[in-house]
Amino acid sequence: MLIFTSIIAATCYAIATWMQWQRATGRKLNVRPTVLLLGIAGFALHGVSVYHTLHYPAGIDLGLFSMGSLISWLVTALVIGSSLRQKIDNLFIGVFPMAAITLLLASIMPPSDVLKPYGSGLFLHILLSVLAYSIFTLAALQAMLLWRQQLALKQHQTRGLVASLPPLQIMEKLLFEMLWVGFILLSISLVSGWLFVDNLFAQHLAHKTVLSIAAWLIYATLLGGRKMLGWRGITAVRWTVGGFLLLMLGYFGSKLVLEFIL
Repeated sequence: MLIFTSIIAATCYAIATWMQWQRATGRKLNVRPTVLLLGIAGFALHGVSVYHTLHYPAGIDLGLFSMGSLISWLVTALVIGSSLRQKIDNLFIGVFPMAAITLLLASIMPPSDVLKPYGSGLFLHILLSVLAYSIFTLAALQAMLLWRQQLALKQHQTRGLVASLPPLQIMEKLLFEMLWVGFILLSISLVSGWLFVDNLFAQHLAHKTVLSIAAWLIYATLLGGRKMLGWRGITAVRWTVGGFLLLMLGYFGSKLVLEFIL
């Protein structure tokens, strides 16, 4: 049943991605309701998959594939919700395939070796971390879209994908709104980690914490540079993607090493 549900969800995501690409390139213009309907259907079925890949009788599975599926599910929720009030539908082209791949991997791969219940404090820390990672994933996708838009405008390309995007100023505003929300969540997550995680070294979390703090410093520098120096454009894109790569290396890189190498 889990595989069946996941395949249907991935199919909904794939069709929605293809239709949105057709819409972004100007080939089909009146498919937005269908894209949203397919995206919401995929999201709902994805939620069923997330529940079953996280919950087991022995506890919660916070392994590489189950957490990847959870984060992509949250990112999908954020993008669909934001698209109802902002013109960011083209993010579907990046988000839906990512969600399809991660949910299929989580469905076919066996659970990790570490299944255990979590206390309320530690669970809050994990929830804040996942939300922060989800926001920064969305910000990185927005930054890449902004970079593509700037490149096209410099080359005087005003058709296709660029024509379907909001003005550059609105794109930058959306990016920094995402960055501020993610930064606040990451800050609270780091504080809660110091409060509720007993021993970072015993739990193989030291490297994850160091990389998360490094990413926090990058985002703090970017937001400070934006406020005091007016940083924007390619500078904002580089710092956003750099911080995101550090976060992903700290989280998924550590899980990859611990679960498949060590």
